[in-house]
Amino acid sequence: MTLEPLILKMISYDHGSPERIQHFLKVHSFAKTIAVSEHLDEKTLFITEAAAIVHDIGIRLCLEKYGDGNGKLQEKEGPAVAREILENLDYKNINRILFLIGHHHTYINVSGLDYQILIEADLLVNFEEENTSKEDIKKVYENIFKTKTGKKFCREIFDISP
Repeated sequence: MTLEPLILKMISYDHGSPERIQHFLKVHSFAKTIAVSEHLDEKTLFITEAAAIVHDIGIRLCLEKYGDGNGKLQEKEGPAVAREILENLDYKNINRILFLIGHHHTYINVSGLDYQILIEADLLVNFEEENTSKEDIKKVYENIFKTKTGKKFCREIFDISP
């Protein structure tokens, strides 16, 4: 089972929105690199990568339905949208992927390395895209980042000291 069909589906799904397409590709790249560096098993690696690709799938629907694509609305609406695509591709472990989509903006009670890695990868990309201040990045680093690789990336990319 490969992830390329999912990437292609997501590019089609987010057509006309280069910022969303580039966002999920960057999050996927960070998530994969962190996951490999943290030695995730093959199954968990696949789940982590798939979730990174589809994590923001709810934005389009949220904008249409609510006029807002905030994180909590994405968590609410994203899993149902993703289910159809994941089932059509015959992916396994769909429920875990849907759980991750439905929680990727929830930073408490993080259960599992796949969940932690998705959060860290998304934050690394969001910091740059949202031009987050160094002071705010440092606070998030201290309170949310847990993996050795994610912490290293955050320190080095944003030039913060622990």
